[in-house]
Amino acid sequence: MHSLIYLVTATLSFLLSALQFLMLARAILSWFPVSEDNVIVNFLYAVTEPVIMPVRALLERLGWFEGLPIDMSFFFTFMLLSILQMFL
Repeated sequence: MHSLIYLVTATLSFLLSALQFLMLARAILSWFPVSEDNVIVNFLYAVTEPVIMPVRALLERLGWFEGLPIDMSFFFTFMLLSILQMFL
């Protein structure tokens, strides 16, 4: 039983780390002029956007951080993933 719990938590931790890495890659690529048809950019958005979108919707509904030049939902999502990973 302990090995099953370890396997599940290790897998979840790995997936969270991979998602954070992909989010970081997305952030770095956003600084460069990359075509919207780029396969890598499309992959990064397809994987990370479903995680970021609920946080963005919540922040928009609350009216927080309106008018800022950076996407705070990205930051909050990254931090939430970090906190979740600490509890594993």
